[in-house]
Amino acid sequence: MEIKVLKNVMQKNSAIGNDNRDVFHQKGVYTINLTSSPGAGKTTLLENSLPELMKSLNIAIIEGDPYTTRDAERLAHLNLPTIQVNTEGGCHLDAQMISQAIGELDLDNIDLCVIENVGNLVCPAAFDLGETLRVMVYSITEGADKPKKYYNMFQGSHVILINKVELAELCNIDLEATYQEVREINPTCKIFQISATRPETLIEWNSWLAHTVKKAICQ
Repeated sequence: MEIKVLKNVMQKNSAIGNDNRDVFHQKGVYTINLTSSPGAGKTTLLENSLPELMKSLNIAIIEGDPYTTRDAERLAHLNLPTIQVNTEGGCHLDAQMISQAIGELDLDNIDLCVIENVGNLVCPAAFDLGETLRVMVYSITEGADKPKKYYNMFQGSHVILINKVELAELCNIDLEATYQEVREINPTCKIFQISATRPETLIEWNSWLAHTVKKAICQ
């Protein structure tokens, strides 16, 4: 019986996720599901990446957090449409939460919607939110063993941003070996090595994302 309930939950989420995707597609909105473990640098990435992306794209944010609005508050100075979703202790966002948030956004005037998921390397991997692209931030300070330990998250991401690379030597991390392990798990994903606190390391990522979004919404 428990297995049947879990199956029904996942089926329902997938159906709503597909509905979300249809809505985003019809409105010409490119959507990112931004995932990572807690503290890996998702919000810092947005703080330092969005100002550049805002020069050419209309952007909205859906902020997922168990209880607080702290991440949304950090981004408030950007004056972007922002919807806060609190999971009340839940370890991930689900498609129904995103469906409700969509109703609060003016999708006709949005090119890119960034969904910052709850920090977790397990549950978010299983829940389709209706995104166009799943982007994972992997901080090397978490250790070199994470890709194979959290296989589903790494395997299911379209883009992996290896963050805090400036700390590799201090953390005794071999960046090339880390890159190769990620590539073994996910041969087709796009990989960027970044330091989210240093905007100059985000130039390639920003350029690639802006080009990808513009190409998609023009089709």
